[in-house]
Amino acid sequence: MSKNSQDQQGVLFIGDNLALDFINTQYGIGSAHRECFVDDASVVEWLKLTKLLPEDFQKAPEGLLKLALELRDNARALVTVVKSSGDANVSLVNEILEFGHAKKELHWDSASRSFNVVTQRRQDDAASMLEPVADALVNLLTRTNLELVRQCDAHDCTLMFLDMTKSHRRRWCSMSLCGNRMKVAAFRSRTNA
Repeated sequence: MSKNSQDQQGVLFIGDNLALDFINTQYGIGSAHRECFVDDASVVEWLKLTKLLPEDFQKAPEGLLKLALELRDNARALVTVVKSSGDANVSLVNEILEFGHAKKELHWDSASRSFNVVTQRRQDDAASMLEPVADALVNLLTRTNLELVRQCDAHDCTLMFLDMTKSHRRRWCSMSLCGNRMKVAAFRSRTNA
């Protein structure tokens, strides 16, 4: 498989958080590198998989791929800056939140005799489509214990996840992807020594 390959089966949802799953659309090292966003259509397909877009959504807005890649790079930097001593540039996230903010209206449903909130994207532009991801990132950065955001311990894995285990000792992105592989490698190393 090529270095910058893309296939929708390569999309992983192991982060236990929408923002982390968005960051994880690029992962792996060397020949195992995967890039899930290669064009506007691939971003739309990911948004459909996350249920942020309806299945029948067709036309990707101009510039969606460019903005998605910029947001993903910025999101990764914002998550990692907490664990290091660096500066964070939040302007892109704020811009997407401002220009893509969904309109909310209170509606009365006479059939059920109850109120409900109807949320509608302002328009089908790139910022509007990525606003829920930016909002999820804001929630991750402000309402989550970021000590529980981890990168997989496998030497060749770059996937990030939110450790929601009771003991908070999760080490791998998933047992099936890296955990078993690393345990087998450790066992072989011990038996060969």
